[in-house]
Amino acid sequence: MIRINLLPVRAAKKKETAIQQFVLAGAVVVIIALVVGALYGLKYIQVNTTKNEITAANEKIKELETKIGKLNALKDLKEQVKKKLDVLAQLRKNKTGPAQRLASLSDLTPDQLWITSYSESSQDVKLSGIAFTEELIAQFMKSLESSTDFMGVELLVSEQIVSGDTKLKKFDISMKLETVTVPPPPGPAAPAAVKK
Repeated sequence: MIRINLLPVRAAKKKETAIQQFVLAGAVVVIIALVVGALYGLKYIQVNTTKNEITAANEKIKELETKIGKLNALKDLKEQVKKKLDVLAQLRKNKTGPAQRLASLSDLTPDQLWITSYSESSQDVKLSGIAFTEELIAQFMKSLESSTDFMGVELLVSEQIVSGDTKLKKFDISMKLETVTVPPPPGPAAPAAVKK
């Protein structure tokens, strides 16, 4: 009988199997390394893109904050201009106020007639005075009625008083203020049409 020693064949097969396993393990390690490297590169690119987007967003925020600051400055300027326009409107309204009325009253007062008291309450005006004659009082009342400042002139009291040796007429007059509408401040002029 012939005996064959299979031990070297088995050893060769084992060696060959071990080499195949090492090659296979090496290939798996290389493939895993390539996949991990690709994922790392992808994430690295994503992180850099996100950082660039954050930087751009921060620059945009700074730009917008500058614009917001300018807007707030414009709002403050608008409020200041509005307050100044309100003051001007009030001054225009007061232009026809007591000072102007008193100047008008002074112009309407005839000689030998004196006003001793003047008071305004809302639209009501009361004044007292003395004159030499009743004709002067009547003339004064007609002048008041024809003025642009007063209306509804009414004589409340007319009585004779004696001052020293002179006989005078004391009077009280009631009237209303003429309501005057204040025109709005002029706006910007419309641009003129260009003739061709």
